[in-house]
Amino acid sequence: MPIVVLSGRAGSRDKIDALDAGADDYVTKPFELEELLARVRAVTRRAVSEETPPIVAVGDYLVDLAARTVRPAHKDGTGGEGDDVHLTKTEWQLAEILLRNPGKLVPQRYLLEQIWGPTYVTQTQYLRQYLNQLRHKLEPDPSRPRHLITELGMGYRFVP
Repeated sequence: MPIVVLSGRAGSRDKIDALDAGADDYVTKPFELEELLARVRAVTRRAVSEETPPIVAVGDYLVDLAARTVRPAHKDGTGGEGDDVHLTKTEWQLAEILLRNPGKLVPQRYLLEQIWGPTYVTQTQYLRQYLNQLRHKLEPDPSRPRHLITELGMGYRFVP
């Protein structure tokens, strides 16, 4: 999340301290509203460009999160020949959360809440069913997954 500090303190030391503490920009009073909005747009652009790349390799496929396509990959990492893989809306939601968090454990409760809503946080069978479907579509050997990993009783992890 980008941070823009608005302050009445214009000293160099104050600016340096704020930027060293993690601020992305520092604006002193008085300021024009147009300048503030331009600075917010600038830090937002930088934050978006630093996000996880929208194309992620999963096994023999390239998953383009921005275009919502899954294509076979060549050995050199570029798009290959063959049919695209179709993912349902729910499969996309699950895949997107996992692929945007490579290597991180994503708790079951979080996935259930994000995809189905807060009243479904105990319905773990939904996750098992949809993750199984994703594995059959993306993993070379769904019975021995290498990329979409279950952490028993805790959640799931995408391993690039």
